[in-house]
Amino acid sequence: MRTRRQSGAVITRRQILRGMASGALGAAGMMAAGRALAQDATLQMLIEQTQRNEFGQGFDPGSRTIRMPKASLATLSPQTVQTTEQVIPKYEAIVAKGGWPFVQPADRLRLGNRHKSVAALRARLVAGGDLPANAGINDAFDSYVEAGVKRFQARHGITVDGIVREQTFNALNVPAPIRLNQLKTNLVRLRSFSGNLGNRFVMCNIPAAQIEAIENGIAVTRHAAVVGKPDRPSPDIQSRIVEVNFNPFWTVPVSIVRKDLIPRMQQEPDYLTKQRIRILDPRGNELQPHQINWYSDEAVNYMFKQDPGEFNSLGSVRINFPSSHGVYMHDTPSKNLFGEDFRFHSSGCVRVQNVRELVGWLLGETPGWSRPEIDQVIRSGERRDARIARAVPLYWVYVTAWATSDGVVQFRDDIYNRDGLGHIATITRG
Repeated sequence: MRTRRQSGAVITRRQILRGMASGALGAAGMMAAGRALAQDATLQMLIEQTQRNEFGQGFDPGSRTIRMPKASLATLSPQTVQTTEQVIPKYEAIVAKGGWPFVQPADRLRLGNRHKSVAALRARLVAGGDLPANAGINDAFDSYVEAGVKRFQARHGITVDGIVREQTFNALNVPAPIRLNQLKTNLVRLRSFSGNLGNRFVMCNIPAAQIEAIENGIAVTRHAAVVGKPDRPSPDIQSRIVEVNFNPFWTVPVSIVRKDLIPRMQQEPDYLTKQRIRILDPRGNELQPHQINWYSDEAVNYMFKQDPGEFNSLGSVRINFPSSHGVYMHDTPSKNLFGEDFRFHSSGCVRVQNVRELVGWLLGETPGWSRPEIDQVIRSGERRDARIARAVPLYWVYVTAWATSDGVVQFRDDIYNRDGLGHIATITRG
């Protein structure tokens, strides 16, 4: 990394460290060095936290008006409503000035590049508040641009690596009027959740594919989620979490039998056997796969039940709440999906990353269910149920734009096309 003295000479990181050790740097040089090292540390922290599916906690000391999202701030709160109201005039001003420039996509832009698209990228980051205006407009992709790209990615739910690929280009090029309308549309949604949601509650924001456990207005844990596919959307829900099942069976819903299981058995006749899914008739008698005509709808008349275990589609935990939609939250054996930006793979239920941490919090007021006891039960493979001492309010919401109380504005794809903004607001996943 390099920084500059006021005279324009370049200071390398190695020179900074040597200068600090020897006292060779002047006061101005020491200040520049401090800013450079602090920025380096902040950005590295952000990368590490994003890899853990968290947000950065700080901001660039070199630009104190440009903040990173804070992991502790709740998405649903009166403060979020107030801040979202306040940022709308700012976006109206951006639109009134003609919006922000289009950034011509390239194969990949990263630190050290010189490319004609970088000048437009700089202007776009300045317009959105991700790069200080005094950073200048030129074709050099330097550390300031990299930092701005990382902030932009964090605000849009994209893996924070500072490299501009298709996903980031698509998000950069969503027009300013679309973003303004998203804020206005979602302000109405946020206002509907600005009342008393409870001292302890769980929120799943479907477009963000993220879960928050909120206690006294603070997000005490965050979890990446895998939510419903666009053609099998997760529903909006207001309910209460009442029970946790450990090492559960999975009863395959009829809709999945029809849409997924029958076609799979036509292609892979031993699939049920490999997945340890048993077939039960209405009297509870077990049938063998070869007894079913898989080229008809006969299978929808039977129950398909998967044994508990690491292979089980629910993983080791299922979180229950009353719902007319027949959905729930659960663990999964396919944990690699949590590392993706596009996490819309389920048939409506919500899969939870690091589910034990969430369950530990849910059962925190329930005697006999400490974290060691939870781990022991899961390890044993024994089927156990834990009734939560005090039911925890649960909200599945659809929010694609919001601003938390620190002033950071965030956007997500309108994955289910519910914002009424057309295809452009759904394409940033590439």
